[in-house]
Amino acid sequence: MAFRGWEKTQITLDNGAQADAISPVIISASRATDIPRFFSKWFHNRLLAGYMRWTNPFNANQMQYVSFHKTRVIVFWSKNPDRLIRYLPEVEARGINYYFQFTLNDYEQEGLEPNVAPLAQRVETFKNLVERLGKKRVIWRYDPLMLTDTLTIDVLLDRIASLANQLQGCTERLVISFADIGSYKKVQNNLAREKVRYREFTPELMTELAQRLSVLNREWGLKIATCAEGIDLAQFGIEHNRCIDDNLMIEIFREDQALMDFLGYKADLFADPSQPYLKDKGQRKVCGCIVSKDIGIYDTCHHLCTYCYANTSSTTVKNNLSRHDPVGEALIP
Repeated sequence: MAFRGWEKTQITLDNGAQADAISPVIISASRATDIPRFFSKWFHNRLLAGYMRWTNPFNANQMQYVSFHKTRVIVFWSKNPDRLIRYLPEVEARGINYYFQFTLNDYEQEGLEPNVAPLAQRVETFKNLVERLGKKRVIWRYDPLMLTDTLTIDVLLDRIASLANQLQGCTERLVISFADIGSYKKVQNNLAREKVRYREFTPELMTELAQRLSVLNREWGLKIATCAEGIDLAQFGIEHNRCIDDNLMIEIFREDQALMDFLGYKADLFADPSQPYLKDKGQRKVCGCIVSKDIGIYDTCHHLCTYCYANTSSTTVKNNLSRHDPVGEALIP
């Protein structure tokens, strides 16, 4: 079974007009911006309305309506989803499953994440989510791993260890990635603007960090995986991750028959237990995610992390945020 695109439907817009929309089963919210932190009220309003309007970041003339009518899973990505928690009952009331990709880095000393809340506050939010949802549905990301003139492998491992000790019993998985600065000109520009003296990870440095991390993990017992990395670190017990993960969905949302049908999962003991791999061909080749519809927009995340590929500049972000309307159809009109 190959993915042939999302089902189409007709929706009624806020102004009463009719329009065509896609009805994705899985929504990503979002790789492009931190919707839980900065746009939770807008997300809640669009959930109530039943649809939102999305614009292709690579073609401003390509607009698309996205209906929540058939949505079975939302994957939330955030560095601090505290503002979304109050709206989660509305998601649950609609029978929509969800889980969190929660990025919890410690770059406070370097100022690489200037508008991220204090680390202690974010750790507390992480624990509160786990208490509400269980540890399988809150996945810890230390993402990306950055090397600078002061951020060495020793420092990174010390900070990961500190957080791992604080999160003991709160999560089962740690997802890491290595900052790939050379691939993103705007990231290079942002780092240069902030006078960050970065270093690229080489395969040798990746291997060293992975080997030492695997030794530390003997104490934590986490499943460690890389996000969209080509390097094979299996010898250290580190696998390739699927952030939009069909296997996780089958494990924790198995009672949702509509979702299982979409994933091609058969619970019958006599059926073929394998399910098709619905690879998201819109992502990088080494990305393991299955298909989803991302509803975020680039150049809107006010964390303003200096290493972020999703922002061109702080000026662009501030200009876009000034146009945001929490009751509008689109995140940015």
